Amino acid sequence: MLTKQQALLTKDDFLTRTDLPEWLLHEYQTFHNIVTDKTFPCYFGMSGELKGELRYGFITQDDWSNLPKIVEGFLDLFQDPKHKRHGLFVFVEPFEVEGDLQRYRQQFWDILQYLHDVDSVEWPTDAPHDPEHHLWDFRFQGEPIFVFGNAPAYKQRKTRHLGNSMILGFQPRRIFQGLEGTEKGGIMSREKVRERVEVWDQLPTHPDISHFGDPNHNEWKQFFIGDDIEPIKGKCPFNHKTMK
Repeated sequence: MLTKQQALLTKDDFLTRTDLPEWLLHEYQTFHNIVTDKTFPCYFGMSGELKGELRYGFITQDDWSNLPKIVEGFLDLFQDPKHKRHGLFVFVEPFEVEGDLQRYRQQFWDILQYLHDVDSVEWPTDAPHDPEHHLWDFRFQGEPIFVFGNAPAYKQRKTRHLGNSMILGFQPRRIFQGLEGTEKGGIMSREKVRERVEVWDQLPTHPDISHFGDPNHNEWKQFFIGDDIEPIKGKCPFNHKTMK
């Protein structure tokens, strides 16, 4: 079993470690090439990758047991008050045959459900358990985290297609301090990124994209958006332990 330090990878690990699977090395290189393209819409991802500030992990189709260690190791970084605005990207071993978007969406939520089910820390009493509540967000080890899915089945929204792997991005809410949806800096940054995303995707911003705390918004719908301009319908696949 890997330790937290072994499970959490840095950019340099892809060059120096000899125990990483070939599929991961290939998918990381594809990811690197995409997010460092000078026209890539997300400044945060581009800058973080170029500076070596991002962190990575991987899980296979048959074994997700390293995921809790990966996320725990990542959250440990924030114990340093001088932490960078780190993001975590977890690569999922590709399917033998590429699936449709719904297959990746289902696996995405299955993985988050697994992570929640093995979480040893109770959510704060004031944190909504129901994803239909506009202040619901995903938590692990008590930390509120925005999680977003990227998958090869995205054909129109190219910004969500980062290779043959499904890749889960984890962004603790604390990295957005000063850039919240209602703050001037946050509004300006968000608008600039969305304009660049629309250019890349050649589609309008997805109607489920908003900011945390919007009373007319369900945060969970933003975790794995559609490959279109249609709002997501139906119930959130995630169930808090207390609501099963």
